[in-house]
This record gives sequence, C-alpha cells and structure tokens, in this order.
Amino acid sequence: MTELTYLYGKPAVSADIRTHNSDFQVKEILPFLPDGEGEHHLLHIRKDGLNTAQVAEMISKFAKVHPKEVTFAGQKDKNAITEQWFGVRIPGKDTPDWAAMSNEQMQVLSFARHGKKLRTGALSGNRFTLVLRNVSDPQALVTRLEQVRDGGVPNYFGEQRFGHDGGNLVKARQMFEGRKVKDRNKRSLYLSAVRSELFNQVVSARLAKQDASGLGLLEGDCVMLSGSRSFFVAETWDETLKGRLAEKDIQLSAPLWGRGEMLAKGDAAEFEASVLASYELERSGLEKEGLTQERRALLLRPEQLSFKLDGDALTLDFCLPAGAFATSVLRELCEYSDVKELEWRRAVAERQAQEAANAPVGE
Repeated sequence: MTELTYLYGKPAVSADIRTHNSDFQVKEILPFLPDGEGEHHLLHIRKDGLNTAQVAEMISKFAKVHPKEVTFAGQKDKNAITEQWFGVRIPGKDTPDWAAMSNEQMQVLSFARHGKKLRTGALSGNRFTLVLRNVSDPQALVTRLEQVRDGGVPNYFGEQRFGHDGGNLVKARQMFEGRKVKDRNKRSLYLSAVRSELFNQVVSARLAKQDASGLGLLEGDCVMLSGSRSFFVAETWDETLKGRLAEKDIQLSAPLWGRGEMLAKGDAAEFEASVLASYELERSGLEKEGLTQERRALLLRPEQLSFKLDGDALTLDFCLPAGAFATSVLRELCEYSDVKELEWRRAVAERQAQEAANAPVGE
C-alpha cells in the first residue's frame, strides 16, 4: 500500500498513542433508546482489553443462546477502553441476570428490552477520548489541531480495515483469483478492505491535485449533502455551489466501488476512472460479488473537538460519524507510534525467533 496524501502536508510532530488502554477510549452513540419491550435485549457494556467478538462469545455462553443471536452495531479495538451496545435475541425466556456477567475486563452498564434487532451500523457515531504522549512539539501539534478543526481531514479508511501488513487485501486478491472462502464474515471483511483501498486511492489522488484555492473542483463532481447520504451531480460549479461548499452545506465525495454506472459524471468520472484503471482485478471482483456503486464523503470533520495540553501529553476529545476512523484524524495531526501495536509485533518476532531456535536441525 502506498502512502496516502496529507491534506496539510506530512506532520513534523511525533507522538505515542495507546501507551495504556485508557489512552484510547471510545463510546458508541446510539441514535435511539431501548423501548423496554420485545424479545431483544440491548446491553450497554464497557470493556477493557477485549475485542468485540470475545465479548459477543461471552454473552452467548452466559445467555445460553446461539452465537448468531448476539449482534453488535460496530467492531471495537481490543487495546482500548470502549463502551458499546450488544443485542441478544432471547424469545420466550425470562430476563437473565445480566449484571452477574460483569468481571474485571467487562462491566454491564445497563440493559433493557427492545422490539427490534440491533443491526450493524446502527450508530449515529462514536465519541473518542485519546491521550497522545511524548509529543515532540506540543505547540506545533496545537497549530495543526486548529487547522483540522477548521478544514477537517481526509476521510480515509483506517489501517485496521486492511489487517496486519495489508493481509486482508492480499487474501481478497487471492479470492478474486479463484481461492474459495466459505466463511461469510471473512468474505465480507476482504471485500470491505478492497473497496476501502480503492476509495482511499481516489481521495489521495484528488488531494494531490489541490491548488492554492483548495481542492480542484471538477465538472460532474458527485456532491453529497452534509450529514446525509443524498447526493447530486454538479454539472458546473457556479458561485452558488461554491458558496454552499465553503459553508460546508455540501461536500465532495469519492466512490465506494461496485457494479453499475459511475455516479460521478464528466471530468470527475474520467479522473476517478483514471486513478482506478490499474485496479481491474479489484473492480471486477467487487462487481461480481454484487456490490453496487455508492459514495462516501471525501473529507471528515471531527465534531465537538477539544483538547487539553499537559507538558508533552495532549488529551483529545471529538465525535465522528459512524464508519469514520479516529486514526485518520491522528495521521493528519502527527507521526504517531502505536505502542500496543509495537508490543504485539515484538512479541510475535520473539516467538518466531524462539520457534526457529527450537526447531530440529534440517527443518
């Protein structure tokens, strides 16, 4: 994977993230309240050092239901403290003693019945509280934060979407070349990774075209209404449209690839097609899997952004819409080192070295 274009230039500041799990806190924002009735149980859970799948398995065993009856709105990292919602379908049974499920790594904050299944993506967003440590130039970081608050960041899909060292992309291409993948969750993961990579490449190329007046506007741009998935084609950029863009009423977009006609037209469609011309295998693979053309905003603007500086540590608070990545905000702020990721890589390297040392001669 090639390095993606920065909106304000590559940051000169360095910092550490995830020194402790408490340095990366995420709270899901549910757009509704449980209605108190129905066969679905909604659990609000805080977890520390567990991934979403592990918690879902614990819920399944505790409630004595099939794993497929446990759902969640979004995946959350293991190396973080996160508050998220889980849904459990338990028809015709009494309410389990959910509070008894709490342990050192997981606490049940609240629970209630609900009439509908909790589905993937059923969030309005996430609130983040992040601590950056060993910041090399705190004042330069504050200056960059002010830029981000005003102009946003590229809405890139974060590196976690692609797996360690881009492994999900490798497996996706193998799948497109004929390798069978029966596990539906894995297929979905690989398809999502490829679609995200194509989106990132178009965004990166578009940012590389920007001039002194900002992003170069193209005839035929597919423009999205802010806060909505609705879009329209800007056949020409008149002063009214430019004004709406400046006021952040509308925003530029890039493609989430799939079958069907490109949603951008004219010059914009030609530009996007030229960027993705070398991705024939990936484009055709997504189309054969039945995905259809969609759009995603090109820029991401953190909401309710605030920060507190304490020596060489900075605590950062902001909200992002569902599907947006905090790491995409961080990469525009600083050259960061993920301490937990580095610890994992060291542990893997040490284990591999030990296995090699213990292997019989000749293997």
